[in-house]
Amino acid sequence: MTEEHPALSEDQIVSIAARLDRPLVPVGLMGAGKSTIGRRLADVLGRDFIDADDAIEEAAQRSIAEIFEDFGEEHFRDGERRVIARLIEEHDGVIATGGGAFVNDETRALILENAIAIWIDCDIDTLVERTSRKNTRPLLKTGNPHEILSQLYQERKGFYSQAQIHVMSDAGPHNYTVSKILEALDKWL
Repeated sequence: MTEEHPALSEDQIVSIAARLDRPLVPVGLMGAGKSTIGRRLADVLGRDFIDADDAIEEAAQRSIAEIFEDFGEEHFRDGERRVIARLIEEHDGVIATGGGAFVNDETRALILENAIAIWIDCDIDTLVERTSRKNTRPLLKTGNPHEILSQLYQERKGFYSQAQIHVMSDAGPHNYTVSKILEALDKWL
């Protein structure tokens, strides 16, 4: 870590972990780092990590793209909410969600009431760069990724801003964002 992003001491991290009484749920746009940062955060805190999208696919025995195609978004969001509710009940670690989960009123209320939502915010250029590394983002296949992500940001920022914790993730190492989250949790708890 650099001086600009000081690491917390082991004692501080142990104190944060001991004070956590519910799961942490990273939220934000695709490419913000919810899964990557969430995994590292869980590791630092000695907690489990689960990706809600993986759990949804396992429960449905099909891909998210197939669920959307075969049954539509409303059906997917209902299943997503039920899976997230189960994960919150079963896990005390970090639960990464898909970018649209927190936009759903019922899912957002569930997370805010039973977990600590962490909005991992990011500038659009960084999101474009990160999402271009994989060709698995259906929403970005329909046009200009910068324009699509900018529009999604405008549509969703009001929802994401309801999260209890808000941190900026930049193009630097994800460990910097993990440190920012830990510092914010230390103040919030």
